Parts: sequence; structure tokens; C-alpha cells
Amino acid sequence: MTAATPPRILVIAGSDSSGGAGIQADIKTITMLAGYAMTAITAVTAQNTTGVQGVVALPADFVAQQIESCLSDIGADAVKIGMLGSPEIACGVADRLEGLSIPVVFDPVMVATSGSVLADEATIAAFERLMALATLTTPNVAELGALGGADAMAARGVAYLAKGGDADGPDVEDRLARSGQPDQVWRSLRIHTRHTHGTGCTLSSAIATYLGMGVPLPEAIGKAREFVRAALLAAPGFGQGHGPMGHQAVR
Repeated sequence: MTAATPPRILVIAGSDSSGGAGIQADIKTITMLAGYAMTAITAVTAQNTTGVQGVVALPADFVAQQIESCLSDIGADAVKIGMLGSPEIACGVADRLEGLSIPVVFDPVMVATSGSVLADEATIAAFERLMALATLTTPNVAELGALGGADAMAARGVAYLAKGGDADGPDVEDRLARSGQPDQVWRSLRIHTRHTHGTGCTLSSAIATYLGMGVPLPEAIGKAREFVRAALLAAPGFGQGHGPMGHQAVR
């Protein structure tokens, strides 16, 4: 990849009809960071800023076909995994990605910002293989708890970023934990806004894009956090609930 060639980022995730999260947020993020976005859509949702009204998961073999179509022709410099929709899709994604020698960022999407559940117990159980192959897993507070907490993550020996946006307090603390290395912590003053739809999708896609550029993991996380904060401050004010961020306004 030359300086003039954008990093190729394959996103495996669900669609958000309202445009604030999911594939739509991923594409906006990657594009604004000068990457080239490709997608393997796992599920289609009917949702808006107030919640998720419906979810239809796509067939696992078709998700795998989308992945193969992208990788066999254009290739990829990094992969971001978001909402998966079913255990069959999760296993199929793991089958296809195992053995790839490129960064993989796994956002273990279980619950939307609105509180809607987006992964059942069987799907969560299938996350084990994806966490094992990922360069980084990015759980929020609730997701980290569902995965067994910090002790369970340490026992797995996986690298993860414990996101603190959903925690209480005046500051947001995100903690990078890697086996055999001291934790690295980022703290910043909390931005008080209801327009937080898609923060996790945006952060993980930004990290994947920077990793695809060859940026070291800690630096990629720091840059991605800055992008998310800028997008929060640039939110256009849409919707009656948890509104979308302003990806398009970030320069």
C-alpha cells in the first residue's frame, strides 16, 4: 500500500436503517478517515434513534459469500466485525477469517444504545473464536460483563479495550489490556449529549482503519477516540432519542 492508496477495510456487520450506527456508521467513519470501505452485511434492521423495531439476519452462507467476494478480488488491510445476527454467522465469519494475517477488530455488539438486544446467548457463545483471532475486542460495560468480566478476558489471553462510555462519572475511561503487558488507559472529560448512537461502531471502525494504515495499536486507539469525540461534538441533532453523531463534519 502506497501513501496514495487508501487502506482497504472490510466491515462485517448489520445495517442500521436510520444511518447512525452499523454498516452506515462504519462506511462514514472509514471514508472520513481516507479509507476504502467494503461490507459483508450480516443482518438488516428496522431501527431509529428510539430503538430497534425489527431484525432480519441474512443466511450465513450468503454472509460468507460477501466476504469471499471482497477478499478474493480487492483484498483487505484490516477487518472490523460488528453485529453478527446468529451463531451460524459468527462461526462462518470465524471460519473465513482464521489464518488471515491482517488486523481484525471485533466489536461484540450485544445491546444497542437504545437498550435493544442484538445478540442471543448462542451467538454470544460463538464469540469465543472471534475474540481468539481478533487483534482487539472492544466491549462496553455491559458487554464486558456478559463476557465474564476482566478476569475472564485475562484468562482467555485476548487483547481488549474496555470502553467506559456507559459507566458513571465525569470522565470517560477506556482501558487497553494485553497479556503480558501493563494496561494502558485513556481518560477524557465526558461529553454530555444524547446523540451517542453508533459510538461503538464508529470507534471500532476508526481503530481498524488506522490499523490498516499500519499505525500501532495504542496510537490507533488514541486517534480513534479523538475522531469519536469530534463526531459527538458535531452531532446534527436528529431524532427523538439517541441521535446520530456528525461523522461528515469531522475534518
